[in-house]
Amino acid sequence: MNPLINTHLSMLDLVAVREGGSVGEALAISLNTARHVEALGFTRYWLAEHHNMPGIASSATAVLVGHIAGGTSHIRVGSGGVMLPNHAPLVVAEAFGTLAELYPGRIDLGLGRAPGTDGETMRALRRDRIESEADFPRDVAELQRLLGPRQAEQRVVAVPGTGTSMPIWLLGSSLFSARLAAERGLPYAFASHFAPAMLLDAITLYRRNFRPSSQLDKPYVIIGVPLVAADTDDEAEFLASSVFQRVLGIVTGQRGKLPAPVADFMAKLRPHERSAIADFLGAAVIGGPARIREGLNALQQATAADEMMFVCDIFDPALRLRSLDIATAICRKE
Repeated sequence: MNPLINTHLSMLDLVAVREGGSVGEALAISLNTARHVEALGFTRYWLAEHHNMPGIASSATAVLVGHIAGGTSHIRVGSGGVMLPNHAPLVVAEAFGTLAELYPGRIDLGLGRAPGTDGETMRALRRDRIESEADFPRDVAELQRLLGPRQAEQRVVAVPGTGTSMPIWLLGSSLFSARLAAERGLPYAFASHFAPAMLLDAITLYRRNFRPSSQLDKPYVIIGVPLVAADTDDEAEFLASSVFQRVLGIVTGQRGKLPAPVADFMAKLRPHERSAIADFLGAAVIGGPARIREGLNALQQATAADEMMFVCDIFDPALRLRSLDIATAICRKE
């Protein structure tokens, strides 16, 4: 018996730029990965919006969604997510409405309320806009109106966009978006791939308060899962050192490109550095097949997630594909 057998699998790609590599190479790796997981039967492939980060090439998220959708045939492609504070809802509706017309039934619009960058870059994105807590729910509602059927009194229309009824997802790492997703009857994706602390509280609140809507009749939860699978535990720990190095750079404010793996990286760190990495990657599943099975089963039993979205940043692209193969075989084996 395998409790993962009914769990959908998906992928979140940060489009990592590797040390010694270029943005063009990162984009090519992303498309190749999308084609690979489509062949594995994954449900969706999402791209994350970040800005002013030298190691992440997914800033123009809508453009990249179109590129991936155009290079695949049936997998759903979307944003995980568009950071709504950076954009006017009308612009988002038009961009994703265009994608919905180009690739009918295949585009997801995931929305986050963080800027996905630093304060100075956020100001460069939206100039003099001052955010309040009420802005995100209001902007989500405006997007729902712009993407829904045109109303008789509606003067501002998204063309393309109106009438596409684009599936909207809310993303979050706290209780705020979980509560809003429940109130609006929207599917919810928790960012446990980098902020797992409130995972169980958020999805419990979401399910308890969910109100059915025209988009969704019952709660639907995706959880982010950092994944590094290999033939052995030791090899997986070695490959994961690329992620450990990047996380340390994030928590110390020294962001860079995805580094090559190094042996015994964690052993060389001070205790507080190891603790910070462990907190960041609290939902990570790293190891050989037996440890991967155990870790994914534990996550599924704890969360009853409808879908697991892997974040798999391995320096060698071929070993990244192998990691996804290993995890998929474990989840699909009866």
